[in-house]
Amino acid sequence: MRIRATVAALSGTLALSALAVPAAQAADAPKAPEAATFAAKAPADTTVGDTKITNITVNGGKDIVVGTSAKKSVKISVTATDPSGIEDAVAFLWHGSSFNEDDIDGSMVPDQESGDCKAVNATTSTCTVTVVADPQVNIYSNVLAGKWKVWTIAQGTDGDHVQKDAFPTSVSVKRAARLTTNASPEPVKKGKTLTVTGALTRANWDTSKYAGYTKQDVKLQYKKKGASSYTTLKTVKSDSKGNLKTTLKASADGYFRYVFAGTSTTPAVTSTSDFVDVR
Repeated sequence: MRIRATVAALSGTLALSALAVPAAQAADAPKAPEAATFAAKAPADTTVGDTKITNITVNGGKDIVVGTSAKKSVKISVTATDPSGIEDAVAFLWHGSSFNEDDIDGSMVPDQESGDCKAVNATTSTCTVTVVADPQVNIYSNVLAGKWKVWTIAQGTDGDHVQKDAFPTSVSVKRAARLTTNASPEPVKKGKTLTVTGALTRANWDTSKYAGYTKQDVKLQYKKKGASSYTTLKTVKSDSKGNLKTTLKASADGYFRYVFAGTSTTPAVTSTSDFVDVR
C-alpha cells in the first residue's frame, strides 16, 4: 500500500534524526549522528481523492521538554476521514526552515510503518505513532529548540490519500530548566535583612550539561504561614551565570520561592519553596 511504501522510504532516508544536518552544525555537535543525504527528494504535498486530515495532536498538546540524558517518548495522534473509512495514518516531526534536504536540520521519525488506528465511526479514525526525542541522538544541539513541524499522511480504505509536509499543527521542543531558592539566615529576627539566592539553569544540548540561563526575569514570591496563595514581591534578573540574589526585610514566618515564566525555548519552572522562621 502507498502509505507503508512512503513511510518506509522516508524512514530509510531520514533515519530517525539524520535529516541532512549541516556540516558546520555536525562539527559543533560531536554526539550527533553523521549527516545523511536524501537518497531522493521526499514527495511534496499531495491529495488524491477525498481523504482528509482533520486534526493532529502532538504530546497531548504539551511542549516536549528535553533534558541532557533521558529520552522522551512522544505520541502523535492523527485524525483522518474518508467516505470509505481510514486504513492508516502516520506522522513524524521535523525542524527546519522548509521541507527540503538543505533546510531540515532535525527529525523524530517513528520506527513503525503504520499507526495504531482506532475507529471513531465508519468514516473517521484516529491513528497514533510514537517518536522519541533523544538528547544523545536527535536532539543534538541548542539550535533545535523551538517550533517543530508535523509531516503526515493518511489513506482511505479505497486507496485515496492525503499527504502534508507541514500540517498547521506544530509543537515546541524546549530545553529543560531547573530553579532553586535559598533564603538566609534561618531563623532571622523580625526587621532584619533576609537574603534570597537561587539559580536558573537549563539543559545545554551542545555540551550535555546544565548551564546558567542568563539575563532572565524571575519573580520572587512569598506566602505567609497559614496563607493559601503566594504574592509576588519583586522581579530579579539572573546574572551572567544564571544566579539570583536579592534582599528584603524579614516580617513574618513564611515561604519564599522563585518563579520563571519560561520562553519560546525554555519551559516555565517554579522552585521548591524555602520556609523562613522569623522571630
